[in-house]
Amino acid sequence: MMMTDLNDDILEDIFAQARAVAPVPSDDLIARVMAGATVPQAVPQPAPRRSLGQQVLDLLGGWTAVSGLVTATCAGVWIGVAPPASVENYTATYFGDEINVSIFSEDAIFATGDFFDG
Repeated sequence: MMMTDLNDDILEDIFAQARAVAPVPSDDLIARVMAGATVPQAVPQPAPRRSLGQQVLDLLGGWTAVSGLVTATCAGVWIGVAPPASVENYTATYFGDEINVSIFSEDAIFATGDFFDG
């Protein structure tokens, strides 16, 4: 059955009665709240000191940033030891003549010849 009366007087009367009653908490609730308020809290402790290594790691941005720095360092060493032909030509042009410095001994096990590309 559909209600066709659009007059909300009955509903307004119910809301008015609900507004007239002030919500009062029970004595049991008040007693529990007051008992919880008197419980002593723990004394705050100072934060533990971090090591110098942890501080440096945080300063650099954490493990992800440090792993990127390590990768870039390895790539730089690799390019420095065995530069590609384009880098070798650029340095020869820039400095005037090519300089080869060997950091490996001739009798090294992994010495397979020329490390330079090109």
